[in-house]
Amino acid sequence: MDLSDNNQLEDQYFIYKHEQLFGESFPLFKEIRRLGKLCDVTLKVEDQTFSAHRVVLAATIPYFYAMFTNNMAESRIKEITMKESAIEPSALESLINYVYSGQVRIDNQNVQSLMVGASFLQLSNVRDACANFLISRFHPHNVLGIRTFADSMICRQLIDAADKYIDQNFAKVSQSEEFLTLDCDQLLELMRRDELNVRTEEVIFEACMKWVKYAEDKRSELFPQVLAAVRLPLLSPQFLADRVAREELIKTSHQCRDLLDEAKDFHLMPERRGLLQSFRTRQRCGEFFTGQIYAVGGLASTGESVSTVEIYDPLTKKWKMGEQMSMMRSRVGVAVLEGKLYAFGGFNGTERLSTVEVYDPRKNKWSQGCAMLCKRSAVGVAALDDCIYVCGGYDGVTSLNTVEVYYPKNNTWKTVSRKRF
Repeated sequence: MDLSDNNQLEDQYFIYKHEQLFGESFPLFKEIRRLGKLCDVTLKVEDQTFSAHRVVLAATIPYFYAMFTNNMAESRIKEITMKESAIEPSALESLINYVYSGQVRIDNQNVQSLMVGASFLQLSNVRDACANFLISRFHPHNVLGIRTFADSMICRQLIDAADKYIDQNFAKVSQSEEFLTLDCDQLLELMRRDELNVRTEEVIFEACMKWVKYAEDKRSELFPQVLAAVRLPLLSPQFLADRVAREELIKTSHQCRDLLDEAKDFHLMPERRGLLQSFRTRQRCGEFFTGQIYAVGGLASTGESVSTVEIYDPLTKKWKMGEQMSMMRSRVGVAVLEGKLYAFGGFNGTERLSTVEVYDPRKNKWSQGCAMLCKRSAVGVAALDDCIYVCGGYDGVTSLNTVEVYYPKNNTWKTVSRKRF
């Protein structure tokens, strides 16, 4: 059929699009490479070589795209020796296979070498996948080593995640072999952090003592620096007298005795605390609630429910205003768990509430938690292990004998039992 004379159709055309073309064709590159066909470049690392297709490497790996498209010498030679790279042969092989197949195996044995290789080749997706794998494997006994590795890789995602894990689990981390083998600079950097989540400063003191005594002959001369990172004024007078003052390493060092005297003065002369303020008298964020008293919500003198929060510091004997909640709440239940403050239910002046708010002192911000299963005011609340129990209360109609348990890690509720009254 001749359409050439039909002027009405001259400007009309049709584009055929095969949606699956690349998905169906690209796997053939892997098979062609396996057969050694059409390969035009060989990569050499140490004593191992890997054949590949220059165009595939350039299209999928930014490092090779820059190498092959910028008229570098390597763009014209058959065998490229990767002398200056830190990439291991096994990692290079896995990453070449990855760009041909779209998948790579990450495990405990290869994750670090793979991450080094992916960073060198600028494969950010694989680098991020390795970082996420390491994050999922955090444990008190390995997180410090992973943190050191993350620092060497300048991987902010992994550094921040490791720091957060260390802060939240310091007591357990300090029991690890990795903690004991930290060098002094690494230890001091850790001890000086405001974010360490510990029940009391005693945990920090004992961890430092354990570190020093692990290699006392070499570390005793470093002890004054280490003790200066401990916030001795935050220790109780009894602990200072019964534990700290009796430590032989402190008795024999005038620098350490001066630090002990500073802590004693802080307790013995409260009127001078304003003059003794330093980083050692500042509460760590993990101790934010331990050293202070929070008055959350309640009723104003007019009888109206309020959303305000006030904070009392027993050391300074002063009140200050805190970040207010998003809702007015009187007869609210509160609890502290893992460095966060939780506000449950209450009464807003009109109705009983089932909503939950969570305060994070590190961000100085309230956020919404998962609402309770029923409305409750004047509720009993207690934190135990990794969950919070909410008991009884009043729903606006009747007093309740039910108990709910809240799991902050997955932000869920569960009914556990009924109380007997």
